[in-house]
Amino acid sequence: MTHSLVCPLTVSRVSSVLNRNTRQFGKKHLFDQDEETCWNSDQGPSQWVTLEFPQLIRVSQLQIQFQGGFSSRRGCLEGSQSSQALRKIVDFYPEDNNSLQTFPIPAAEVDRLKVTFEDATDFFGRVVIYHLRVLGEKGTNKDPYRDLHYRAKLGEPRPHPRNLNFP
Repeated sequence: MTHSLVCPLTVSRVSSVLNRNTRQFGKKHLFDQDEETCWNSDQGPSQWVTLEFPQLIRVSQLQIQFQGGFSSRRGCLEGSQSSQALRKIVDFYPEDNNSLQTFPIPAAEVDRLKVTFEDATDFFGRVVIYHLRVLGEKGTNKDPYRDLHYRAKLGEPRPHPRNLNFP
């Protein structure tokens, strides 16, 4: 069953935010499911979003809702596992409209993704996205210590080593 893979432990980064106004246009608005908020990039030749997941995932679809007039004509999805270099998974070609667009993704098991938006429809290269969803299934967590790293970021106490589930 396919479901959204972005969770509170997912670390996201973006190329830029309009006028550095993260409160109004920041990356958190990509995933908040609110129709009134959006990520608004600053100007530039290309824009990107990176996602670092707490475990391996199997991506099957990417869903994006742009603001018409501030979309991208071409996109690239890259991914990797652990500290490996990013490799291209697929190119996709969004339409310049306000609808939620779904792009099928060839089978890939990764824990890092980078979505790059090139050739923006806006003259200045700005991109506005209301929703970004990564759909698929959770994979296996090959490194139990990786989960500890994300829990520490959230301020959770570290569990005793004998309580960890090692393969």
